[in-house]
Amino acid sequence: MKTELEERTKKFAVMVVKTVAAFPKSAEGEIIGRQLLRAGTSIGANYREANRAESKSDFIHKTGIAEKEAAETIYWLEICKDTKLGSDKQIAELLNEAGQLLAILITIGRKAKTEP
Repeated sequence: MKTELEERTKKFAVMVVKTVAAFPKSAEGEIIGRQLLRAGTSIGANYREANRAESKSDFIHKTGIAEKEAAETIYWLEICKDTKLGSDKQIAELLNEAGQLLAILITIGRKAKTEP
């Protein structure tokens, strides 16, 4: 499961990069694109770090960061959707996947907190 989710979050990051690359070269496209890139690519990076954590509390902390980045990514994707920034289809697909990743990360974090 760990490596499967690592691969899934990496594919998501690649989708984010490709989507942002097609944004218009306007102030909005640059600023929102930069925010979306930062948050969307951080999910997988932080989850990988969590899987290499030095302790259970470190794992929980880093999983929590990945969860926060997923939630922030959803926020920026909603901004893109509402302002018609980017392809409607790509933004919808990213929103769906980000929501699924967030749900998975929440579950992982909760489970880790309750396990002895």
